[in-house]
Amino acid sequence: MNNLLSIEWMKVKKYPTFWIMAGMFAFLLPLWNYGINKGFLKMDGGKSGIDLIDKAYNFNNVWGNLGWWTSVFVVFISVLVIILATNEYSFRTNRQNIIDGWTRLQALHAKWLMVFALAAGTTIYVFITGVIFGIANDTISNFPGDITSLFYVFILSLNYYGFALLIAYLFKRSGIGIGIFFLYHMIIENLARSFINWRFDYPAGDLLPLQASDELLPFPLVEIAKSFVQTEEKITATTFVAVSLAWVAVYYIISRFRLLKTDW
Repeated sequence: MNNLLSIEWMKVKKYPTFWIMAGMFAFLLPLWNYGINKGFLKMDGGKSGIDLIDKAYNFNNVWGNLGWWTSVFVVFISVLVIILATNEYSFRTNRQNIIDGWTRLQALHAKWLMVFALAAGTTIYVFITGVIFGIANDTISNFPGDITSLFYVFILSLNYYGFALLIAYLFKRSGIGIGIFFLYHMIIENLARSFINWRFDYPAGDLLPLQASDELLPFPLVEIAKSFVQTEEKITATTFVAVSLAWVAVYYIISRFRLLKTDW
């Protein structure tokens, strides 16, 4: 397994697109949150007795806050996954891998190892960013606070990257794959979710592939508002985690079937 992952690393370490897309995520996530934290969206000029923006970056809330913004910027890495996987078809490196002695399953598992590595890397980066913001806005004695959301960041990243890899295997072209990804992510799933929730008067639409992990990291101010109002959760976080992982398993099964049953 380590050998497969090291080969994947050799493919991307000198690939400019990899560093550009990863760099955009790494740059924009802290920059955007820094802008919020330092006053762009301060309420009442920071003079109110309860400053919600400052509270969003103490150790108890920083993980959920960064997690929600991660769910926004994670699309950069998702697009990167599509590009890296479809490049195997565009440059025929998948066939070269077979010539070099790989099996198709090894080629598939190499890409899935890359997905897991990217999800782990995303989580570690959010952790480091959260520690920095937490120290800047809170005392270190309150570390780590409610860090459960950091685990949700890993689940969300794994879900998004696995879905992106499935799209790449289904369509095999980066342009088409990226277009389908955004079409589903921004339009199709939102419409389907709204219809299902309306039709059944139950939030079953929240269990759709990407939405299931999105529900783990809701918009922070919504969570703060909920803390003042007693609301009953119809679907628990544990269910969303289980459903998200189930979807990841579905992505793997479909991509495996697709890879083994189609020509390269």
